[in-house]
Amino acid sequence: MRRTFLKAGAACGVQLMLGTAHAQPASGRPMEWVVGFAAGGGSDAVARGVAEAWAKPIHRSIVVINKPGAGTNIAAEYAARSRDYGNLVFTADFATLAANPHLFPKLAYNAEQDFVPISLLARFPLLLVVNNELPVRSLQEFAAWARANPDKLSYGSPGLGTPHHLATELLAQKMGVKMTHAPYRGAGPAMLDVIGGQIPFMLVDSAAGLPHINTGKVRAIGVASAQRLKTLPQTPTLIEQGVAGFEAFAWQGLVAPRGTDDATIQMWSRTLQETLKTPAVQARFESLALEPLPSTPEQMREFWLSEKKRWGEVIKTAGIKLD
Repeated sequence: MRRTFLKAGAACGVQLMLGTAHAQPASGRPMEWVVGFAAGGGSDAVARGVAEAWAKPIHRSIVVINKPGAGTNIAAEYAARSRDYGNLVFTADFATLAANPHLFPKLAYNAEQDFVPISLLARFPLLLVVNNELPVRSLQEFAAWARANPDKLSYGSPGLGTPHHLATELLAQKMGVKMTHAPYRGAGPAMLDVIGGQIPFMLVDSAAGLPHINTGKVRAIGVASAQRLKTLPQTPTLIEQGVAGFEAFAWQGLVAPRGTDDATIQMWSRTLQETLKTPAVQARFESLALEPLPSTPEQMREFWLSEKKRWGEVIKTAGIKLD
């Protein structure tokens, strides 16, 4: 996967240099790391884990700020409007960079104009999990239950436009059923309602789902990846269970408001890439079935634009639009 997108074109680098740059402030000031989801989900877990390790090489204290809601749009607008250059970074994910520009007719930010990429962070496989009381243990049993219980087909997601949301809509189309979407302010709150039975199932990222699967609070019945996960070897992929080519994952990267000076961006990128390669971070990621994705700013931008194009076509074909 990494070899596929970590090939940067020289032209991308020119675009990254545009705009007014501002010097980094004194290193003693805490830096904000903004996350567009509530605490307890995968994005929050990655931010807090990486921030703790990254703080040392950049000689800064880092405070994670959660601003959930509206499919990351609240956090994205906050970060885009910030003029606190050198003191703020933002977890920009699949929704922020690839999906929302196609889903929402009006956004208060323009990702390509308002943000400068630093590095990709991680890729998260998605897992189909169900409440323990649901009488299903395979995709085939789940599909039969879904057709027999159309009034119970509500599912959770971390928010509008997230890969969890879009992938579930695509799965519903392939199964020939209609499902009701219940967007939450993060994967953590959604998972709590799956555990409690308020919603029967969801596609959840591995970081938010594995801790609950491993403790038996929910049941995993399928993995939306090409191969089974090392951490869940007994759980078959959705492809194995008859959904041809069904592979979906969440991903995220770190960006800064445009106007942050290039020397700071380059230093942040270099040290963040090194942090993502450390044994401690890699071990933490492996325990959650995450793939670290250290990249240069140019490489992140190339990947983000390719994902935006790819999912724009999927969203158009599926006819998904949000207000």
